[in-house]
Amino acid sequence: MRNVSGSDAIGVGMRKVSELESFRAAKNDFYAEDDRAPLTPEQQRGFKGLAYFPENKALIIEARIDRQVQPGIVRMETTKGEQQEYRRYGLVRFEVEGRPAQVTLYATERSHNLFLPFRDATSGKETYGAGRYLDLHVHGDEVLVDFNYAYNPNCAYNPDWSCPLPPAENWLQVPIRAGEMAFPDHASGSEHTHQRAGDSGRSRA
Repeated sequence: MRNVSGSDAIGVGMRKVSELESFRAAKNDFYAEDDRAPLTPEQQRGFKGLAYFPENKALIIEARIDRQVQPGIVRMETTKGEQQEYRRYGLVRFEVEGRPAQVTLYATERSHNLFLPFRDATSGKETYGAGRYLDLHVHGDEVLVDFNYAYNPNCAYNPDWSCPLPPAENWLQVPIRAGEMAFPDHASGSEHTHQRAGDSGRSRA
């Protein structure tokens, strides 16, 4: 495992827009204008953009996945009290501010990506109380975990969605100050929401 750092790209006389900044701007446009976004029409009319932590290069993690995990099905409860099934794929170990941490990555037949749901020491304070997600591409047993792309589940914006809750094994004691911050309408998280049929509520724009 290593934490990856780097310098911002600098143009002649001005800073280039980073890939992360471009991604965030495109997501804001999607949320503001597209009827597939999780915001209600009323929310879209007043939408000023999502809140983010500044880019944190210390939370870009290159790691080897430890595949020695307990086999079997993990049933994650959703915000509606239902269950979704996943299987453990592997563990990733890293450090945050000198403190050790680890997360479990999950696989599902519904996606080729791995799913990383997590809570951390910012949950319910600076970030959505029910946790955040990452979708990860795997190359063999190597993975890049860039917490700057951590995103809120759709139920953080709109109670018409039902979202899987991070299992206890992914409740981190360290703060992950990267990625999306709390959305003002639902800053503390919601325990009871309604499900929009056919959706898990965890797709990223």
